[in-house]
Amino acid sequence: MSFTLLLNHDAKTPKYKQIVKSVIGSIERGVLKQNDQLPSINELSEEYYLARDTVEKAYKELKALGVIDSVRGKGYYILNEKPTQLRVLLVMNKMSAYKKAIYEAFVSTLGDRATVNLHIHHGNTRVFKDIIKESLGRYHYYVIMPHFYSETDSNALLAILRQIPPQELILLDKDLPDLLETHPSVYQDFTHDLYDALEAGKELLDKYEELVLVFPQDVKYPPEIVTGFRNFCAHHKKASRIISTAKEENDLAGRAYVVFEDSDLAELVKKSKQKSLVLGSNMGIVSFNDTPLKEVLADGITVVSTDHEQMGTSAAKLILEAKIAKIKNPFGLIPRKSL
Repeated sequence: MSFTLLLNHDAKTPKYKQIVKSVIGSIERGVLKQNDQLPSINELSEEYYLARDTVEKAYKELKALGVIDSVRGKGYYILNEKPTQLRVLLVMNKMSAYKKAIYEAFVSTLGDRATVNLHIHHGNTRVFKDIIKESLGRYHYYVIMPHFYSETDSNALLAILRQIPPQELILLDKDLPDLLETHPSVYQDFTHDLYDALEAGKELLDKYEELVLVFPQDVKYPPEIVTGFRNFCAHHKKASRIISTAKEENDLAGRAYVVFEDSDLAELVKKSKQKSLVLGSNMGIVSFNDTPLKEVLADGITVVSTDHEQMGTSAAKLILEAKIAKIKNPFGLIPRKSL
């Protein structure tokens, strides 16, 4: 047995995680086999100039994964040539068609390398606090979607998240710079993403006198979206309004609507037909988040959307590759006949 530890002292990935990854990689390549003995904690720390605690922490995680075992007075041995599954906690704010796409891509990419437990916090910090309290120490990774009500105490939220070791925490859909600790994330930049998407469709939007954002009050969406919308309209001196529902809208001609909820989308499509308005000509619609139905509804609804499957895939790869990185998820405008 000839085991060489692959270590990058300049990498952001914690050294103990690099040891874990290196041992598992050596098993997968056939360099380490069942019953092979690993260097002792002292030997590995001295040879690679590592703190003894770092090596001990790595061996402890490998033991928890079922990869190695220890024999008193003899050292550490390879127990299995296939590591047992990682345990992952995935906490979302709600379940929807889009969140389902994230979840399915996340689980599919992890494959049989991990078991995933899903919890929903419903934007409620008390519920979220209870979920984390019951889960600490039971998982290798905590993948959190930190969307909460606008009145949430941000300091209380950060205090809950700081209970999770930074290298075990992955933020999903939204990053939190105020957390300060180095942690991985796969995020949307809600302010700039919408601005850039509308900018990409500016020539199509120019023919409309007013741009209207239908921003629901009863369903919580990131407030940064409103900022992006207002910035775009202010920069281009575009007349604009923000309303909570499309139900009261009657004078639709000359306006383009940016909508979140399918109920508002259906309301606007229905009213356009009642008033004999032509979508993409004297009235426009842009909908958030793409679905197969929007490709065919009213000959095609223009959407602004992130790639939900890519988000789930990227988060899973951060776990599988033991990487600490911040990944901005793709977002853009898909123009169709409604604009």
